[in-house]
Amino acid sequence: MNVPRWDDWAPALAAGDHAEVFLEEGRSLSLTHEEGRLSEAAESSDAGVGVRYLRVDRGRAETRFGSQSGLDPAAGRALAARLAAGLPRRPVPAAPRPEVSRHTPRVPPASVPLAEKAALLAAVDKALRAEFPRLTQVQLTCAERERSAAVLDSAGSHRLSERVTTVFYASVTAEQGRLLQTGVEVLGGLKGWEALEGGAALAAGRRAARLAVAKLEAPVARPGDFPVVLAASAGGTFVHEAIGHSLEADHVQEGTSPAFAGKMGRRVACGALTIVDDPTLPFARGSYAFDDEGVPAAAVTLVERGVLRGMLHDRVSALRAKAAPNGHGRRQSFRARPIPRMSNIYIAPGPDDPARIVRELKKGLYVTRMGGGEVNTATGEFVFGVDEGWWVEDGVVRHMVRDANILGVGSEVLKSIDRVGWDIGWSVGTCGKQGQGVPVSDGQPTLRIPKLLVGGRA
Repeated sequence: MNVPRWDDWAPALAAGDHAEVFLEEGRSLSLTHEEGRLSEAAESSDAGVGVRYLRVDRGRAETRFGSQSGLDPAAGRALAARLAAGLPRRPVPAAPRPEVSRHTPRVPPASVPLAEKAALLAAVDKALRAEFPRLTQVQLTCAERERSAAVLDSAGSHRLSERVTTVFYASVTAEQGRLLQTGVEVLGGLKGWEALEGGAALAAGRRAARLAVAKLEAPVARPGDFPVVLAASAGGTFVHEAIGHSLEADHVQEGTSPAFAGKMGRRVACGALTIVDDPTLPFARGSYAFDDEGVPAAAVTLVERGVLRGMLHDRVSALRAKAAPNGHGRRQSFRARPIPRMSNIYIAPGPDDPARIVRELKKGLYVTRMGGGEVNTATGEFVFGVDEGWWVEDGVVRHMVRDANILGVGSEVLKSIDRVGWDIGWSVGTCGKQGQGVPVSDGQPTLRIPKLLVGGRA
């Protein structure tokens, strides 16, 4: 996308207490290979504009929002005129100097022929089936997204950012008799096709396959209350679900996250725990230079040594809190309003030796790969599947277990953590909220939770 001309859109910024024009242009491609063949190839492109007006009255923000396809300034100004009807007029600032952030990957995905991408998936599929004969299903997907977004607003923002993300997803199923077990591996980030080169895609597929096959021989996890160690390799699903959503400011303000309401400056976690959301991390899947309201990206410390220090704001939630927006207003596309969202959330490394944390585990579960999870922000209750877990006795890893999940209340677990390792591991994904999906990364060090409910079968 070329940098939009300020004069083309300035008339749309002359109403309300805050006016904003969001322009977007994007292309995406997804290839899926399963049952030994390329089963799906979907490419799409889109462009459009979203216009938003905020009217602030006694601390309340009234929002008017509309969108339409296409980037024609005349059509966009007509949309703005309809939305702004009856709003007070405001002066438009003089044209500011545009700020541009362009992410240029080493190998732009669009430069790689479609046949080469399909051939990579076929080669990985063939190699996995030859190496792991007990696999009955192999599903491989590569997806790429190129996105240009510009924000012009009545505060004088004139910003354009471009991002390219690439993701590879491997899901395999192994069979033994009537028993089926799955393994999943995802890799990717703010990168181009180079993310999948050099054998990276095959290595990811192998990790998924080894896990699925190993679980065929593993006993079912025993249920009960046990100490649980979450390895850094488990990724950050725990911090994302157990606290991340609860500290998106709209949840707190709307009363759907009561565990942290009114707790600013108070202890909400163990003293060794610091939690940060940072959209400026190089090459991370959730990174960006400006959020979707044109606010410069910035790291936000949510919890510092156990004390609640911040929340994730968009412009509306910041108005309600009489705070400044902090670069976490995100939207799936020009068709959606921005809302407070995570980017790259992580628990910072702590003081403890990860190996010693495991050695000190007398009897409990050692989770090295986390599965999917969900949380009820109103109660803080969460449940996570365990993709790869091990039973530990007297500090020795005895054997793998399968079909385990862990359950708890996020606010209680955060306070009970008593070991924080000096390592860190990451996972990547797409986070859903209010029907909108945005790319994210989650990270954590090795953690010990003295007591957690483990679900399994007796």
